[in-house]
Amino acid sequence: MFRSATEETTGGSSLSGRCSQSPVTPAPVTLPQTPRTGSWSSGSGSFRAASTGSGPATSSGARTSGAAVGRASAKAGSRGDSCLGDRSSNTGRASVPSFTPGTSSSSVWGCGTPRLKRTPVSAGHGVTATYRARTPQTEHTVTTSSSVSSATVASVIVAVVEGRGLARGEIGIASIDLRCPELILSQFPDTGTYAKVVTKLHILTPLEILMPDTASDKGKGTKLFGLITENFRNVAFTAVQRKYFNERKGLEYIQQLCAPEFSTVLMEVQAKYYCLAAAAALLKYFEFIQNSVYAPKSLKVSFRGSEQTAMIDSTSAKNLELVLNNRDLRSDHTLLGVLNYTKTPGGSRRLRSNVLEPLLDTDTINTRLDSVQELLQDEELFFGLKGAIARFLDIDQLLSVLVQIPKQETVQLAEAKIMHVINLKHTLELVAPLKAVLKNCQTPLLKAYCSSLEDNRFDIILEQIKTVINDDTSYTKGSLNMRTQKCYAVRPNINEFLDIARRAYTEIVDDIAGMVTQLGEKFDLPLRTSFSTARGFFIQMKTDGVVLPDGQLPSDFMKVTKCRNNYSFTTADMIKMNDRCEEALSEIFHMSYVVVCQLLNSIHEHVHCLYKLSDAVSMLDMLLSLANACTVSDYGNCAVFLFFFPVRPEFTDTLAIKQGRHPILERISGQQPISNSSYISEGSNFILITGPNMSGKSTYLKQVALCQVMAQIGSFVPAEYASFRIADQIFTRIGVDDDFETNSSTFMVEMKEISYIIHNASDRSLIIIDELGRGTSAEEGIGICHAVCEFLLNFRAFTLFATHFLELCQLEALYPNVENHHMGVTLTRSASSNAEKVTYTYLLSRGRSEEKNYGLRAAEITSLPPSIIQEAKEITSQINKQLWEKQQSDPEALKHRAVYHLATRLLQAARNSRLDPDSLRIYLKGLKKRYQAELRAAEGPVPTNTED
Repeated sequence: MFRSATEETTGGSSLSGRCSQSPVTPAPVTLPQTPRTGSWSSGSGSFRAASTGSGPATSSGARTSGAAVGRASAKAGSRGDSCLGDRSSNTGRASVPSFTPGTSSSSVWGCGTPRLKRTPVSAGHGVTATYRARTPQTEHTVTTSSSVSSATVASVIVAVVEGRGLARGEIGIASIDLRCPELILSQFPDTGTYAKVVTKLHILTPLEILMPDTASDKGKGTKLFGLITENFRNVAFTAVQRKYFNERKGLEYIQQLCAPEFSTVLMEVQAKYYCLAAAAALLKYFEFIQNSVYAPKSLKVSFRGSEQTAMIDSTSAKNLELVLNNRDLRSDHTLLGVLNYTKTPGGSRRLRSNVLEPLLDTDTINTRLDSVQELLQDEELFFGLKGAIARFLDIDQLLSVLVQIPKQETVQLAEAKIMHVINLKHTLELVAPLKAVLKNCQTPLLKAYCSSLEDNRFDIILEQIKTVINDDTSYTKGSLNMRTQKCYAVRPNINEFLDIARRAYTEIVDDIAGMVTQLGEKFDLPLRTSFSTARGFFIQMKTDGVVLPDGQLPSDFMKVTKCRNNYSFTTADMIKMNDRCEEALSEIFHMSYVVVCQLLNSIHEHVHCLYKLSDAVSMLDMLLSLANACTVSDYGNCAVFLFFFPVRPEFTDTLAIKQGRHPILERISGQQPISNSSYISEGSNFILITGPNMSGKSTYLKQVALCQVMAQIGSFVPAEYASFRIADQIFTRIGVDDDFETNSSTFMVEMKEISYIIHNASDRSLIIIDELGRGTSAEEGIGICHAVCEFLLNFRAFTLFATHFLELCQLEALYPNVENHHMGVTLTRSASSNAEKVTYTYLLSRGRSEEKNYGLRAAEITSLPPSIIQEAKEITSQINKQLWEKQQSDPEALKHRAVYHLATRLLQAARNSRLDPDSLRIYLKGLKKRYQAELRAAEGPVPTNTED
């Protein structure tokens, strides 16, 4: 769960291999110590990167960067035609002739598409590795704001360890995201069901889970091991020797790696032995799998206990469609999709984490709401901040590569490092505009983030970068454009050989452009130069209006491909020029790499300020997204500015929603759905909802839970008024599906889910139960529902219970805190056919449903023969004859109920009332009249001589 720090202030390496999800014990493998290497080999000889210095500046090596960049770009697209090759952010082709690629899985974040490399799997001991999940090395494109997707790619490695003996049930978790340099530690006690562990892992969406080998010793795994392998069947599991779960070593790692800004975490975790042990194993495994280590004092380390956020188990998250749509995994018809207008990957990750783990602290939530409200009220601030944030790249990803030290240098690393410095310069240049937008903000949270951007280290790093990198070098889209930026990134006159290599590269590009021009004139064809990362430079020609001799291209052209009305081809001379171009690029990238490494060494002590920038940008992006969701609705096919999330929620001890709407349904339907009000308090904390099939019960239940989640992440909610009690846990029991993976019937799935709720519910929980007991006979179902209801009535949890068992409505007469509600329908009779027609109002009303046999009415809509329907009605009427006899409530029970309701309403008014004395007097008189009316209904008239 992402919670802002700014918000809180206002021996021999032997690890074991991978195993399948079978009870077979994983076999250990030996991890060799990888020596650090720094040599490079080129076509002209070998030399060490560290020993290559910059030569004296000469006039022949000098070159103006602007002209060089412009010339190289212009020549590539001669005759005014733009290069139509691959326009992704990939760099040029890897230079094989000049450098020997490294054989290790070096931790490099390059500029191409993500490369996924396999983690070592033990080949011995007869272990069959069913799940060969790939661990991605950090060779990923720095994602631009336009490519942010709600889809989450697994990139988190998690280590889990449980205490033994008397400490059994104490869980330690350490996790690290391969794309974000943050080590997250957690330690907490858990119950025998391990609900907190499973929920935590579902939120992290791990790529790989590490556990001690003793947890699965000889195939007789511990209960925790069994639950993890059962719930995460598609996640790689790796057994690590127990000796690597060493709390002393874990503390040493954190002391060595933790950045000074986060050193206070040492006080929190020094006695948390199990999370320290998990951290030790995780960092050792990370070093092996990534073949790189983190630089000293460079890592963000944070401790997150389970008590800081609300817990939503994975089943509830799925039922409520918080981040994934149950029908279409690619659909954005989820709560995250409704709220996600983020512009950066960091903001998207933060929003997702908050949706899955809402906040518990009211002050923090209200601080966020203040900021969202200011963004909605200040149009200049809203659009100014939106424009500033949209230009940022993925700062977490950039940080991750800046703080890692690879153990082996490769050609990809050289090119990537140059790219990282360009991205760093681009990012730091955006700090000043962002600070300018925030300078006049009024709310504490926005002011705090504005103050955090005053850090002078941003200017120090930028000034040092500008002494080496050209001013006009920046992040751009398009493979050729980015390649050119990297070639001319380093200023001229810093390295004479670099200047010569760049001049040679530019001449080759000129020659390629000139050759294409000559070929076009020779064959009288409209040829143009194009570029792609896969082919390098090649020739393209449109077929529109072109008549080829004999319908064939000249024989000089080779590797011809045709796509629609475009021919793509090359020539033997162009292939040779491409090879020369690659050799020149290799020299340029290597010599630029030497200069860039010296630059990075000089700014390394200041680079930790980027953690502060990452936190600010991701939080501001999320707040903007929450504000944007209040103003934009995609009704029809056009964006309409509409306050469809107009209400700021309040936080009291009551759940009260006036005319609330389902946020996801509003997106799906393209129009405003039917709204319903909700009221749950300590005096009436158990709501029984009845009604026909398809009347909207399930939708209403999900609506309440989704509004609760939205309120606790700091979002406005779709209602006219909303008040919520902070829920520490949200449980749902929805759906009647079999589970084939665990060989569980519908009824067994129901019992497992309700058992989980019963064992973990608390007085502050929100419980949603829809259709319990439908997987067995009616008598058993009613009995189970009645027993479960009475058990939950012992808690002060807010419970909404939808059912078709109308017999449960008698609970209202037995318990004063139970209320009956129903979803209404209207019946109309056709004059011609005399058939009844059911019209659903989708409106929630007080009292039990008076509709009988609505299942039979639903069956009438289908193609069942009328004779079957009629016989079913007759049999049902005979069976239920006695069940529908009018039952009188006990007058004494009604009297106690009236007293109970009066007491709880008075208590609620004392706690939460903001009325002035006159209004309060009127409200109390109304309570008195209602109380007297309830007593009269129970036992006749009562005296009215009480003083007002």
